[in-house]
Amino acid sequence: MISAQTRSAFVAKVKADHAVRREQHQGKKAKSPQMTIAQARANRFDGGWQGYVPPVPRFLGPRVFEDYSLEDLTRYIDWMPFFNAWEFAGKFPDVLTDAVVGDAASNLYADARRMLRRMIGERWVRASAVVGIFPANSVDDEIEVYTDESRGEVLHRLQHLRQQKAKADGQPHYSLADFVAPRESGVRDWIGAFAVTAGTGLDAKVHEFETQHDDYASIMSKALADRLAEALAERMHERVRREVWGYAPEERFANDDLIRESYRGIRPAPGYPACPEHSEKATLWQLLDVERRVGIRLTENYAMYPTAAVSGWYFSHPDARYFGVGQIDEDQVENYARRKGWTLDEARRWLAPLLGYEERTRAA
Repeated sequence: MISAQTRSAFVAKVKADHAVRREQHQGKKAKSPQMTIAQARANRFDGGWQGYVPPVPRFLGPRVFEDYSLEDLTRYIDWMPFFNAWEFAGKFPDVLTDAVVGDAASNLYADARRMLRRMIGERWVRASAVVGIFPANSVDDEIEVYTDESRGEVLHRLQHLRQQKAKADGQPHYSLADFVAPRESGVRDWIGAFAVTAGTGLDAKVHEFETQHDDYASIMSKALADRLAEALAERMHERVRREVWGYAPEERFANDDLIRESYRGIRPAPGYPACPEHSEKATLWQLLDVERRVGIRLTENYAMYPTAAVSGWYFSHPDARYFGVGQIDEDQVENYARRKGWTLDEARRWLAPLLGYEERTRAA
């Protein structure tokens, strides 16, 4: 790029490669939506609300957990994503004895354990969390969060999307709103929210490593902080189930069971396949007053800072499950824009990866 002799040829090659990729991408046929949003809503998940009583929380509103024990969190670390970040595939701990990559993986793991001990002993980072349970009911694809148990005043409306792809008979078109009792059912229900970080203070240590040109240690420290943040999310969800919401007080799972999500309930995060639209983090931040309480802020594009952070929602329904919204049609985009108070162009921009109609090409 900086050589007059090679720049022109390099730029021409890159342009040609990109032209081929654009043509290949255009030729792909995505599964377009095959249901209107009205039809999809008519085929929503049935939570059995006439015979099901949602668990009553032991505590309502936000609760803050400051300077959470890092030693406690080590029991909840899922190590496989750590190895994935270093481009190792497989399962933990099997990857440590793999015939091909076992030695390299074992060395990496030993380095990680050593740094983790230093990270904890020298307090490189602090971990904090805020969780809260709130009265809620659903209306179509919205979840109304109420100011109190009188349920007379809506504090926030959480906007969700619904699957519109064709499905076999008997399979519902899911929206996360389906896992909260509909307002019209008269059933009292609740929703939880959380935001956790294990990255407070990490920047100073990363800067120190970068000043020393120690890229390995810099990357390792950030990867470990991410693992601690995910461990804190796992630990907080466990405490919510057993103590805060309290619908599973006798639950006792080993870490492998937690990783397999053997427990009741789910904790989807904005940006994940079931709720892929990131701007809903802004509502979560308002609901929990996240930045003031635990110091995690949102960028203008709704990334979290410190980056070793996790946030999302708690659903308690025993049949709540993870799913992917997939491609959506123009009728849902227009409906979502109205609900969010956006222009149609704003909705198309934020929902661009999900658009399953011709506008996708023009919006891109």
